[in-house]
Amino acid sequence: MSTTLRARRSCLAVPGSSQKFIDKARTLNSDQVFLDLEDACAPLAKPGARTTIVEALNEGGWGEKIRVVRVNDWTTEWTYRDVVQVVEGAGANLDAIMLPKVQTPEQVVALDLLLTQIEKTNGLEVGRIGIEAQIENALGLTNVNAIATASPRVETIIFGPADFMASINMKSLVVGEQPPGYDVGDAYHHILMSILMAARAHDKQAIDGPYLQIKDVDGFRRVAGRSAALGFDGKWVLHPGQIDAANETFSPAQSDYDHAENILDAYEYFTSEAGGKRGAAMIGDEMIDEASRKMALVISGKGRAAGMTRTDKWTPPEA
Repeated sequence: MSTTLRARRSCLAVPGSSQKFIDKARTLNSDQVFLDLEDACAPLAKPGARTTIVEALNEGGWGEKIRVVRVNDWTTEWTYRDVVQVVEGAGANLDAIMLPKVQTPEQVVALDLLLTQIEKTNGLEVGRIGIEAQIENALGLTNVNAIATASPRVETIIFGPADFMASINMKSLVVGEQPPGYDVGDAYHHILMSILMAARAHDKQAIDGPYLQIKDVDGFRRVAGRSAALGFDGKWVLHPGQIDAANETFSPAQSDYDHAENILDAYEYFTSEAGGKRGAAMIGDEMIDEASRKMALVISGKGRAAGMTRTDKWTPPEA
């Protein structure tokens, strides 16, 4: 499996039963697209949607987008057919399977085993197809660390806010917004931090879930800004109007990206023979050291994954 960081700033949800929406998704600038066989696909439409998804993946035209299919969760009768038909039909053109409503690590293991069987049978590279685990209830959150380590295929941990709110009886019908009467902080902070800690502890990406008020782009930016500030890598988008907002929110500011790259260049120079083998040095009015380098790596990694280019470059002082 590749450990290269791939940008997932914007993860576009597309109903797997809608050819119109699938065709539109190819033209949009989201980092990831996931073709949905779960909530966005009615029960009677699921068998036909599997065929539509296989054809769409094999037809191509997705550019650099990460191609994902969300299957149904293991408590339903549809899951194994979702996985078998999609991966046997289009496994070579699929990057990951998203598993919703993950509650235990055993559910991830079951998906891993099924994927391995299909890959071996069909001559696909074993382990290349990743798993995105969606946390949508209290049990899943309490098991999130075990879920993150249940398989080396796990690439992302995703917060599913709507089902989660229902699972804990949250007094709200507006997904992602603070529940009425909660005026002492952020009602989602513990959930988001638990997912983020599990992801970071095990080198996974953390993805925030959807904001359902699709015409309220300012509201989307505000809620996305909350998880981006914590360190999340991206957020679901349900409408083309949310994509640019997500890409901007989960990318470093240009000045921050330039500064991070300059810190890395300066630190490499100053710790070298030519730079005096120093453990700490000055860049402008700022002292930098090993801790500075680690923080800069985070920002530069996000910027590089997003395809950003430098507009400023540090140069060593003249001797």
